[in-house]
Amino acid sequence: MITFKDYYQNNVKLSFTKNPFSKQPKHVWVITKYKHQWLLTKHKDRGLEFPGGKVEEGEKAEDAAEREVYEETGGIISNLKYIGQYFVDGKGGEVIKNVYYAEVDQLIKQPTYFETDGPVLLDTLPEDIQESSLFSFMMKDAVLPQSLKVIKKMEANSLR
Repeated sequence: MITFKDYYQNNVKLSFTKNPFSKQPKHVWVITKYKHQWLLTKHKDRGLEFPGGKVEEGEKAEDAAEREVYEETGGIISNLKYIGQYFVDGKGGEVIKNVYYAEVDQLIKQPTYFETDGPVLLDTLPEDIQESSLFSFMMKDAVLPQSLKVIKKMEANSLR
């Protein structure tokens, strides 16, 4: 388990075991790739971020992850993998969020991307995300770099 402060100085616990904080989290965040590029979305208020959002009533977290990717980017997921889960003890309450890694094999243009301006493809993620005003606060704590380490190991293992 990794503990740290997020962008807003809330206490965060991050674990890469299966559902350490809740079997039914209320939020998801999906680190996505499309044809060897990072697939992000541009949130109208927060900036560039990976897709994610709330799990709707009666919905499984995995289904929410697929829905959010589709709604915010038009992406059709071909492979979804659970990465971990984190718990934020925030000033406005507690948040438990599953983190997934998804490979997208198709982007379908949407008439609306809801609260986002749609898909953004990047060849690489910049080293200075924490200092960049282009990126959402969600990209600026330890969840992303720690999750990327897990993804890198998963990808290396799949090549064996």
